Amino acid sequence: MQQQHPFSTLKMLKITLTFALQLLSNVPVLLLFILPFHGNSESSNLEQTVLLKLKYYWSNPLSINHWTLSSNSTSTHCTWPEINCTDGSVTGITLAYKNITGTFPPFICDLKNLTHIDFQSNYITGTFPTVLYKCSKLQLLDLSENNFFGSIPDDINRLSTRLQYLHLHANNFTGDIPAAIGQFSELKTLHLYVNYFNGSVPPEIGDLSNLEFLRMAYNQFTPWKMPSSFGQLKKLKVMWMSQTNLVDELPETMANMTALENLDLSNNNLTGNIPSGLFLLKNLTTLLLYKNMLSGGIPRKVEASNFDVIDLSDNKLTGTIPDDFGKLTKLTGLALFLNQLSGEVPPTIGRISTLKAFKLFNNNLSGELPPDLGRYSMLESFEVSSNLFTGRLPEHLCANGVLVDVVAHGNNLTGDLPNSLGNCKSLSSVRVRGNRLSGNIPTGLWTSVNLTELMINDNSFTGQLPDNVATNLLKLVISNNQFSGEIPAGISSWRNLMVFNASNNHFNGKIPQELTALPLLITLLLDGNHLSGNFPSEIVSWRSLNNLNLSGNRLSGKIPAGIGALPLNRLDLSGNDFSGQIPPQIGLLSLSVLNFSSNHLTGRIPVEFEKAIFGSSFLNNPGLCASDPSLGIDVCNSRPRKLKKISSELLIMLTSIAAILFVSIILFVLFMIKNYGRRKIGLDLTWKLTQFQKLNFTESNILAGLIESNVMGSGGSGKVYRVALNDLGECVAVKKIWNNRKLNEKLEKEFQAEVEILGLIRHANIVKLLCCMSSENSKLLVYEFLENCSLDRWLHGRKKRTDISGISELVTGREANYGDENTCLAEWVWRHIQEDNPIVDALDAEIKEPCYLDEMSRIFRLGISCTGTLPSTRPTMKQVLQILHRCNHSLGFEQRNGGSEYAAVPLLNNSKHRSILYYGNGSLASSV
Repeated sequence: MQQQHPFSTLKMLKITLTFALQLLSNVPVLLLFILPFHGNSESSNLEQTVLLKLKYYWSNPLSINHWTLSSNSTSTHCTWPEINCTDGSVTGITLAYKNITGTFPPFICDLKNLTHIDFQSNYITGTFPTVLYKCSKLQLLDLSENNFFGSIPDDINRLSTRLQYLHLHANNFTGDIPAAIGQFSELKTLHLYVNYFNGSVPPEIGDLSNLEFLRMAYNQFTPWKMPSSFGQLKKLKVMWMSQTNLVDELPETMANMTALENLDLSNNNLTGNIPSGLFLLKNLTTLLLYKNMLSGGIPRKVEASNFDVIDLSDNKLTGTIPDDFGKLTKLTGLALFLNQLSGEVPPTIGRISTLKAFKLFNNNLSGELPPDLGRYSMLESFEVSSNLFTGRLPEHLCANGVLVDVVAHGNNLTGDLPNSLGNCKSLSSVRVRGNRLSGNIPTGLWTSVNLTELMINDNSFTGQLPDNVATNLLKLVISNNQFSGEIPAGISSWRNLMVFNASNNHFNGKIPQELTALPLLITLLLDGNHLSGNFPSEIVSWRSLNNLNLSGNRLSGKIPAGIGALPLNRLDLSGNDFSGQIPPQIGLLSLSVLNFSSNHLTGRIPVEFEKAIFGSSFLNNPGLCASDPSLGIDVCNSRPRKLKKISSELLIMLTSIAAILFVSIILFVLFMIKNYGRRKIGLDLTWKLTQFQKLNFTESNILAGLIESNVMGSGGSGKVYRVALNDLGECVAVKKIWNNRKLNEKLEKEFQAEVEILGLIRHANIVKLLCCMSSENSKLLVYEFLENCSLDRWLHGRKKRTDISGISELVTGREANYGDENTCLAEWVWRHIQEDNPIVDALDAEIKEPCYLDEMSRIFRLGISCTGTLPSTRPTMKQVLQILHRCNHSLGFEQRNGGSEYAAVPLLNNSKHRSILYYGNGSLASSV
């Protein structure tokens, strides 16, 4: 054997040692590959695989693109913010508001230790995911605000017996609530509101002994009576059943719900008495029973000392307000309006230091109002209109400077307005019309910075108009009082005023030119005063004026021609001293009411007014005349030209000749037109007719109607005609494929394809092909005619139909193609908002009245969301209907304790165009 060189031996030893050291340094890594997975490592890798599979299943949403494998050994799926782990194992997934679309993952329960699944507010669709039956440890399931549909399965009790929270609200579920839902003995929260449930509500819900929150509002169940078993829900804190078709009387067993804090059964059809036990529940803070048909008296004994809000409005309640209400030291809102209550208001209610809203309008209440109202509390709303109250308004209504509304019209109140209103900068609306109030208006009230509406008509107020009023004042109604003096020149500063009614006072002097400078003024009523002098010769800026009444004054001079340029609908200048002729420009007005009677006008009336509707508009003007004697004024004299007498024989002969010539010309023209038409459409050609339906017309009926005036549209292959078949209005649509040249191969194939397909189809929703006609150089397809019109015609034509109009078009009054050559209405609206322009500037001026601005603005915003560039950002039709419903729904009281507990309908927000409108976070309904 050959002897190895010592150097080679050393080299081999070095290599061997180096390899061994490297091998030993990587033992941990090798062990991961050599040894089998076991324990937590195996479970952790499996869970990570399931989560990545979930991401892939939903097509890798951007919102969870950070779900990736990391080279950092300290980073695992348990560090992802949407994942909750306990002892290294996944126990919770929270994927709310992640813009996830698709169906529910069928493998979710491969995560064996899941206790929480929160997928709320996404776009997940499908039926209720029964795959969740495999998640044996599930405690919380939130699938709310998605697009699930169908019924809840009858065997839903196969879900985990540990389930404590079940949130299915704001989806599209229908049918019954299954009785099996009563078997979740540990359930604490059940949310089913804002769906389409239209079946029954099971009494087994009363078996949920641990239930704390039950919300089922806004579902159209079949009429149901609240089961007495609901009284067993002794841990229930919140019951929200608004608008669920509840009928009949409430069970007395509700007195057993001792933990109840919030009860909302509003907008139902409940009858009978209010259970007396409800007012004995010491934890009850909010009671909302408005808009039902409850009758009888309000329970007299009240021990629920924690009451925050009581709203029993819009029922049929009788009797008096309980004295015990004055003991409710935490009460912030009391709404008893629209009932039949009588008697006096307990004066102790005025001393409740927490009271913010006091609404008793439309009852039969009498006596004096509690004198301390507003003195000790931050009173915001005071509404007592349409009752029989006497005495003075409470002096301290705005003592704490937060009062917004004073609504006390239609009573028998006397005395001055409270001085506290003169220093009340928070005031928005004062309506005290129809009382016996007197004295001067507190100086500060005229200029109260937030005042938008002042209606003090039909009283005995005195004093003069100020030069300045509140900048935001929109409506000033002071008619039927005893105001006097001149209309101030400073009235030009009332720039936002839309309604000014000062009828039947003692104003004198001239109408100042400055009055015509109010650009937003819609209604101006100054009738029944002592105004004199000429009407202003120049009208500065009455571009919105619709109603002008100056009757019963002493105005003189000529009627200005400029009145004819105003957008007036009602014009009354009667009972003055106007003279001269009526300007012919007045005849251009589209008036429904016109009265020029009892003046000194002369000359002929505009011919446009010689109609029966204006029969009494010109009486007692001795110098006026008309050609129609039925108007009750003189007939204007006329001097007809003298004509030479013509013999009757000659007249008959000339008439006969003219008639013959006329008929001859007509026949000649018709012949030429018909002959030209026949040549143009090729009537002399040979036509082949293929029939697919039973026909009530001939070839000649069709060919004769192919004229330009009947063209409905045209395209690359020809024109479409609307051809009338008879005098009864029956029509067909004829598609003509080219003419005057031979058809190319493409058009021939198109014709054959359309004939072969439509000729065989019989379907109610597909237009019928009646027949086809062909010649050497023309092809005709004859269809049944389906009348249809564009949105523009219906929305912007003479008859407007709001039931089919676009939301944005409706509130702006603009057509869908409004804009420049590069934009449409939707783009114009978005640009209007992006440029920070006021929403009110975009609204339709014809219907832009103060009382509608809030609703119009809401609809405008909704229209914006519906025209978003990305379809995923637009609300669904269900959400749109819910929003419109809420806009039309007059809420009762605001829910101040935990607004999130009253989440109701998906709405719009900046990030996603979807959010939650928390029920009741608004204000009390207002009287009108």
